[in-house]
Amino acid sequence: MENQVYIIVAGAILALFFLMAMFAKLFRKAGPHEAIIVYGFRGTRVVKSRGTVILPMVESYKWLSLELMSFDVAPQQDLYTKQGVAVTVEAVAQIKVKSDPESVLTAAEQFLTKDPGQREGLIRLVMEGHLRGIIGQLTVEEIVKEPEMLGDRMRSTCADDMNKMGLEVISFTIKEVRDKNEYISNMGRPDVARIRRDADVAAAEAERDTAIKRAEASRESAIAKANADQARVLAETLSLTKQAEAQRDLEVKKAEYNELVKKQQAQADKSYEIQTNIMQQKVRAEEINIHIIEKEREAKVQEAEIARRENELIATVLKDAEYSRKRIEMGAEAERQRTITEAEGRASAIRAQGEAEAEIIFKKGEAEARAMNVKAEAYQEFNQAAIVDKLISSMPEIAKALAAPLANVDKITVISTGGDAAGLNKITGDITKMAAQIPALFETLSGMPFSELFAKVRTIGDKTGGGKGTKPEPGDKA
Repeated sequence: MENQVYIIVAGAILALFFLMAMFAKLFRKAGPHEAIIVYGFRGTRVVKSRGTVILPMVESYKWLSLELMSFDVAPQQDLYTKQGVAVTVEAVAQIKVKSDPESVLTAAEQFLTKDPGQREGLIRLVMEGHLRGIIGQLTVEEIVKEPEMLGDRMRSTCADDMNKMGLEVISFTIKEVRDKNEYISNMGRPDVARIRRDADVAAAEAERDTAIKRAEASRESAIAKANADQARVLAETLSLTKQAEAQRDLEVKKAEYNELVKKQQAQADKSYEIQTNIMQQKVRAEEINIHIIEKEREAKVQEAEIARRENELIATVLKDAEYSRKRIEMGAEAERQRTITEAEGRASAIRAQGEAEAEIIFKKGEAEARAMNVKAEAYQEFNQAAIVDKLISSMPEIAKALAAPLANVDKITVISTGGDAAGLNKITGDITKMAAQIPALFETLSGMPFSELFAKVRTIGDKTGGGKGTKPEPGDKA
């Protein structure tokens, strides 16, 4: 059994290797520079930059190169320009198959059965035909001087035909243009002659300009030399002037210095004299101070002597002074006792006088009280008549009180604005009006018209005074 298993495994491995070998043989890979055109049972397809399996007996394939093709385009016959000049043109063309699948299939249809030589021959014929047509539209000068323009026109003109073959023109470059009649070589002679002429003219103008520049340089050099000489003379003159001025300033400075030295010498001499006087004054002041100190010392000695004598005097008369003090104290005590006795006597007299004055005041008050009682009895007797009498007697005081504010006025400025009551007349008129209000005040206080008050006064007067209208005294009887 084990042998059978080994045989089966070995057979499977062999079969696997066989299948892999068959798959590798049938598998084809296309590089980035080529394409595989597969055709057969599954139709035609393009394989590029990848691999595919080619089924045997039902599919087949061919390789198509996608590399750049470079070849010369050089027609054997002469090409005629727009001017009718026969030229020979050699160019190099760079062409390749387009990368898109449709272009690859188109190129496969056109060139897959042809070898590279045949393919390049077909392309060259197309390129030469287009080159002939473009050369016929240009002049020799344009072909020679503008080869890039010729290449651009070739690429744009051949683009349609190349697209039909699945190709594209990468570049088209003119290598050489020749002619048998030396047209191209003679074409540059006018330019050469003109260039030579321009060169000769430029050389002559350069020589002329050089001569002019040399003359200008010589003139400027002479002017500069003259200016330099003039500047040198002016500088020398200025230098001499400066030297003279410097010498003059030096002499002035010397004179000023000498004058300053003399002045400072005089000041020094004067200062010496002043300092000498100051020192002498200080010496005299010191002498005076010494004399004063000596006097002060003598005074202190005298003061000490006086103090000593005072001490002796105090010690000598001390007992006499003690006796005098006791005598004075005894006299003072006697005087004090006398003063106390006199004060007590005066107090008794003042007390007696006060009691007498109090008795007098009491008696006076008692008399006034009796008078007020009598007056009250009289008022009770007269009733309203007494009130009227009091009011009438108070009228002057009321009028005086109304005018009292004017007495406090220091200065009155009167401004007259015209009218009947102007100036001082206005003030007196106002006072008169205030006085005229007094009867109304009395009427308010008494409670009856002013005319009735006067009538009562006259009636009372007639009763008491025999018709004379006089006010009775409070102490009289009715």
